[in-house]
Amino acid sequence: QVQLVESGGGLVQAGGSLRLSCATSGRALSTYPMGWFRQAPEKEREFVAAISRSGVGRYYAHSVKGRFTISREIAKNTVYLQMNNLKPEDTAIYYCAAKIVVFNNEAYYYTERDYDHWGQGTQVTVSS
Repeated sequence: QVQLVESGGGLVQAGGSLRLSCATSGRALSTYPMGWFRQAPEKEREFVAAISRSGVGRYYAHSVKGRFTISREIAKNTVYLQMNNLKPEDTAIYYCAAKIVVFNNEAYYYTERDYDHWGQGTQVTVSS
């Protein structure tokens, strides 16, 4: 019933840009805190970026801060991840996630266990 679908991944050269989208359906999940995570081969899943319900609160992993931007369009039930100056080490499957909350605040979350729903992922490959 609840679905999160990532799109926008692909193959780019180092220094290039991609914009990932996470579209939700079944429920108005874009009204909840959202996050982006990634998992590279032979590595554990790691946090990338998080955004609060309204989009005001934002938080980034140190490795992507200044290069990636998380945003959302509530009316479209969509969360975005703009990725600039991509590096080979950014290569991974990128997942979006939603946390079900009941408070209308600007909290954000950056651990996997905080999230309740996950998308299937989209592949991002950055060549050197």
